[in-house]
Amino acid sequence: MLKNKLILLGITGGIAAYKSAELARLLIKEGAVVQVVMTENAEAFITPLTMKTLTGRPVYSALYNPDAPGHFSATVHIDLAREPQMVVVAPATANILGKLAAGIADDLLSTVLMAVNTAECPVILAPSMNTSMLHNPAVRDNIAVLRRRGYNMADPLDGFLACGEVGEGRMIEPSGLLEIIKRKFQQAVDFKGLTVLVTAGPTREALDPVRFLSNHSSGRMGYALAQAAVERGAHVILISGPTALETPPGADFYPVVSAQEMYETVMDKLPTVDIVIKSAAVADYRPKGISAQKIKKGGEMTLKLVRNPDILKEIGKRKGNIFVVGFAAETENILAHGKKKIADKNLDMIVVNDLTLEGAGFNTETNIVHLLYRDGREERLPLMSKYELAHLILDRIKENKGKV
Repeated sequence: MLKNKLILLGITGGIAAYKSAELARLLIKEGAVVQVVMTENAEAFITPLTMKTLTGRPVYSALYNPDAPGHFSATVHIDLAREPQMVVVAPATANILGKLAAGIADDLLSTVLMAVNTAECPVILAPSMNTSMLHNPAVRDNIAVLRRRGYNMADPLDGFLACGEVGEGRMIEPSGLLEIIKRKFQQAVDFKGLTVLVTAGPTREALDPVRFLSNHSSGRMGYALAQAAVERGAHVILISGPTALETPPGADFYPVVSAQEMYETVMDKLPTVDIVIKSAAVADYRPKGISAQKIKKGGEMTLKLVRNPDILKEIGKRKGNIFVVGFAAETENILAHGKKKIADKNLDMIVVNDLTLEGAGFNTETNIVHLLYRDGREERLPLMSKYELAHLILDRIKENKGKV
């Protein structure tokens, strides 16, 4: 799987840099070509000579190096960014995560990372740092930003840290990181030739020119699904209500506001797709009438509502050979409600989350869900990032698509 694949291995200045030597050895054993780029601080932990001996290739650390061997030039950062099929940064310190999130390029590795097109070349970051640093709000925000931009995180482990503390922050072991790398290469093409339609975010139902009815959906789950499907080679149609998220590079983006607009856009695109993942939180009702002027305060007000079109049910009626995945956010009897929804709306699979659990539901970077299938099977998943869950959902779609 990795034979002749060029992998750029970035090494930063953390104690876990010693694991990078073992990772390079494992990659080469699998047939990969490994090109190492080190930061100046990394050289204090592991020598360039060690990495050159293991990889058989020159090790780069200088931003400007007009005398670099071979075909590399003074613009070595561009050459290094264009050639690999994958980039792995291990260890990824808080410093490099902050630079990448903020768009800072002040050394060779950060400049190379800035020049990599993540839609064409996956980037895997393996954070490694003290537990307190890992849980610093700035670091957590940087990791969240990078996930949303399509960077892959090889999450650190709990364990004994170099500082003598025990906790989360230990870099994933080289063997585990190797499996992530191999899986990423495998995923890069498994949805090629398929068109995946993803709905995301909330809808807004206007009450007057100022106010609207909506919900707490941030759109993160849908955008993570769109990003994951792009990474796996699919043609992705993302139909989204209003969010503050960046559109995943490579997805065809259709912004909508109301449930009716989402319904019309989905139905227009439906005949062209192979898979529908409807993760949007669509308003069930809308005001019967919209005031042309701002409604002024007064006494009590009665608001008349009418039903919005049931987008998922309509998809189920027209699905044909389309594999349809629904979402359900519940606060009680979650499995019973999920099973009823699968039957009522002719779904192949549904993702059900319990909004009462910490770390699940709206406005979080994580989720805790049950996957329910048409044939009655149930699968409970642990807490994980929405990006990880997105890939797992795609894995299950791939496993089950031929069974429907």
